[in-house]
Amino acid sequence: MHLTIEEIAAACSGRIVLPADAPASSCRSRFVEGVSWDSRTVGKGCMYVALPGERVDGHDFIEAAAKAGAACALVSREVDSSVPLVVVADTAAAFTALSGRWREKLAGTVIGLTGSVGKTSTKNLVRDVLSHSRSVVATLANQNNELGVPNTLLAADADTDAVVVEMGMRGKGQIAELCQIAKPDWGIVTNVGESHIELLGSRDNIACAKAELFEALPCGTGLAFVNASDDYAAWICDYARLDERGVTAVFYDGSGDRHALQEGGPAVWATDVVFDSEGRPAFTLNAHDVPVASAEGALSGQIACKLELRGAHNVTNACAAAAVGFASGMTLEQVRDALAAALPEQGRQQITLTKEGVTVFDDSYNASPDSMQASLNTFKSMSVEGRRIAVLGDMLELGDFARECHERVGVMAANADLDRLVCVGELSRHMARAAREAGLDPKKISTCDDAEQALALIAPRLESGDAVLAKASHSIGLDRIVKGLVG
Repeated sequence: MHLTIEEIAAACSGRIVLPADAPASSCRSRFVEGVSWDSRTVGKGCMYVALPGERVDGHDFIEAAAKAGAACALVSREVDSSVPLVVVADTAAAFTALSGRWREKLAGTVIGLTGSVGKTSTKNLVRDVLSHSRSVVATLANQNNELGVPNTLLAADADTDAVVVEMGMRGKGQIAELCQIAKPDWGIVTNVGESHIELLGSRDNIACAKAELFEALPCGTGLAFVNASDDYAAWICDYARLDERGVTAVFYDGSGDRHALQEGGPAVWATDVVFDSEGRPAFTLNAHDVPVASAEGALSGQIACKLELRGAHNVTNACAAAAVGFASGMTLEQVRDALAAALPEQGRQQITLTKEGVTVFDDSYNASPDSMQASLNTFKSMSVEGRRIAVLGDMLELGDFARECHERVGVMAANADLDRLVCVGELSRHMARAAREAGLDPKKISTCDDAEQALALIAPRLESGDAVLAKASHSIGLDRIVKGLVG
């Protein structure tokens, strides 16, 4: 973002209040570069956004932000301040309005991304691929809500080539609201799973909510990147009326089987998929008639690829990122090199070897039935000299489906060649019972109330050559097990 304080006030319908001895003309024309609602992360020239909260009020930290170099503060009430204030009725609404005004100035391609699982991993891969040859801004971590989406837009310069915006949702209509802010040119739906089924009630309803991204794409010029291996792929395309609206669907598939791809249509897919001893895939990346936005014509061809990321699911994520790269004008060789250089994010399938010789597979960031399946498959494919130990915890936001989903993961665990299964949390007791009923030796199964109890159970018994997988919803805190083992 590069706007004057006066321009910010106009975009937000705000009123400027200057410090006592400040020259009005110089303050109003001062440029602001960047925003933050956390006074601890304010940099020189930023605008500090004072958000009211249940426990703390951002207005109490305006002077801390000023001392950190803030150029101004967006506030909902006047306070004594050493920096100019832009006073508005509602700071969150004004923040959104400001991002909408800035969106109008962005010359690059805005790419929206959503899905039940794989959003952040795919977003990171799209970012890493596009960054190989152009300027890119992408959602930080998982800031994918009504604050994170505006923040991503405001982090871009007017001439940034691509802005990758991850979009989460808690209910029907939320992605549509985020799209009204971001106005995406292209969209990616990674899949339709069971995350948030507690609120939406069925996968059909989840699919409708995810399709809101495709519905928001511009007629005639929009590109919709569709996971062909997802069983709702065709349904979402029809629901969003892509053909009728002239939005081109680019199908991608990392399953290794092209049969699911739309015959004759633009597509990116993987074949000849193999894995090394640590679960890292190599494959042939294929492209057919992928439309290139920056030139006439389309791209077709194939090239050998290898990932540092682990698991079959990341082949699918890589195909999505490759499709976006090709559509952006990148060559096969550029995409191959970018994919090879991509690394996992903290807490997402990171492998560490402890000084005691134990392999710790950290996938503790979050969990759903689909991502549990992906992690267990990856863990099973890894070469392990000693015992294979999975510490799996509760998956949240599943509502009435919670018991069924945990039972299903228990069956998955029983078929994952585990030497020990440790289930953490109340819901995971269903997982433990289902694993026993599916044939896993009861002597290999333990239940624990929390992460600390699980760590105390497994740490003293680990030996060199053993491998430990940690995965659960983030609030279960299995990252504490990882820290306890790795040190």
